[in-house]
Amino acid sequence: MKKVVLFFIVSLVFSTGLFGVGERVLGLGAASGWNTAPYRQGITEVYLARPYPVLALFAQNSGEKEGADMVLSFDEDGPGRFADRTGHYQVQITAQEEGGIITTVGRPLARIGTGAAQFSGPRDPLVAFRGDGPLVLFPRSRALFSAGNQIRDFSIEFWIYPTNMENGEQILSWISVKDGGRGAFQRIQCETVKNRLQWTFTDFFTAPNGRTLKSLTLSSSPVLPRAWSHHLIRFDADLGLLEYLVDGHAEAIAHTTDTAHEGGEVFIPHIGQDGRFVLGNRFTGLIDEFQVRGSYLERPNLVKYSPQGGRVETIALDLGEENSRVLKVDAFGGRASSVGGILRNEYAGNRTFRFSDDSALHFFIRVGDLPYAWTDDDWLPFIPGKEFPDSLNGPRGRFVQLAAVFYPSGDGETTPYLDEFKITYKRNDPPLPPANVTAFARDGAVDLYWKASADDDLTGYLVYYGISQGEYFGDNDILEPSRGFSPIDVGKRTSIRIEGLKNGTLYYFVVAAYRNGNPPKPGEFSRETSARPLRGL
Repeated sequence: MKKVVLFFIVSLVFSTGLFGVGERVLGLGAASGWNTAPYRQGITEVYLARPYPVLALFAQNSGEKEGADMVLSFDEDGPGRFADRTGHYQVQITAQEEGGIITTVGRPLARIGTGAAQFSGPRDPLVAFRGDGPLVLFPRSRALFSAGNQIRDFSIEFWIYPTNMENGEQILSWISVKDGGRGAFQRIQCETVKNRLQWTFTDFFTAPNGRTLKSLTLSSSPVLPRAWSHHLIRFDADLGLLEYLVDGHAEAIAHTTDTAHEGGEVFIPHIGQDGRFVLGNRFTGLIDEFQVRGSYLERPNLVKYSPQGGRVETIALDLGEENSRVLKVDAFGGRASSVGGILRNEYAGNRTFRFSDDSALHFFIRVGDLPYAWTDDDWLPFIPGKEFPDSLNGPRGRFVQLAAVFYPSGDGETTPYLDEFKITYKRNDPPLPPANVTAFARDGAVDLYWKASADDDLTGYLVYYGISQGEYFGDNDILEPSRGFSPIDVGKRTSIRIEGLKNGTLYYFVVAAYRNGNPPKPGEFSRETSARPLRGL
């Protein structure tokens, strides 16, 4: 994937109370937000774990995959925006007084993605007889369940979070008209019976000679209320094999053959007229990620977070000066999971993020003066809160970029989260100028004295001089050839006698401290002073 390095000037917080003199702290996340971390792969912002948004793994939704005929994610901002992502089905929300109430819930109640559909039973007892409900889907011409289609392999899957599991709650129904509208109906019904989900297929599977299987039923083991579970019906037309799986485990199988066993003539679906899917009729609870496929789904995706994890990178943050030194990076965060719709949050603070369930955060840094020349090899791992080495091998430069890699728990149900970064650094500001610069005239010379700079991190001093105020360069300032031009590098000395000057000429002097660099960068000039060499002094 091609990456673009972004540049951004960030407001800095300067502190000398909690940190060393000259040290600064740059905060990302928490109250500052995460606009400085635009590159995200499998990462989203979550608003319920801490007072401010945190970065966490995105609960993967299936989206429109190969063979998808219908995808309802329920991640939209309300029932009125619910849509089939494939465009094969028209979504209709029934008036609440007729079809029951349908609303949406977000994190952490949703199983996958950012939302789920919440249903409550209808107020009209005739709704079930009419085949209506709070959410109805009508097939368009390209839909797998459009009129007249002969279907071979298919799969229907969804997540449910039932509130009560009362008898007669209908999770799903399909109804269409058979035999040219002469009163025969084709049905698929998924409803609660004695704390189980029971699937009934009526006149749905048809033989080449037109004969149908009148009724075929599959049932699950007891389904717990107030807990998420995954349900999958899948059909293999070559074998006539119909399977019902709950949380990936086979609960029931049936054969759509004339022998009701493996082998024999296979009956396959032949879709009738005026068909419709109805979701949540007389059901109280949540439904998420409802999908239909025109294929036999070999392996359903049951984990909330992808085992590949995710990654986030900040932009290149400007520390203001070349050769600035990053002292340490603190990272604050924890881990979170949702069990039974209840958010479990363990805040770990600033530490190494490796948890007992194998969820983890790993951190990387790269620093330099030319961020557009960075490569992936420049990323270095670091431990939050641990100081970097105080040497030229430590991270130095004007720009710093951070990255974090997120790994979910082994069961895919827990995500680590990142609440805040704090970068403690020492900007390579030029050293402070020396004080009390004093000049004493001599015969053809000047003695110059000054008080050492208050900045102890310096390499030496440069002495500038000239014959006009504020002008310290030029041919008139040439000393004898062995002394060279202004300025004069005197190292760490705090005095110098400058000889070879012309008596009677007034000279002006300033001193600046400097640090090593390429080239060395001096700080501000000291207060200007002057002296006039005279014979006989």
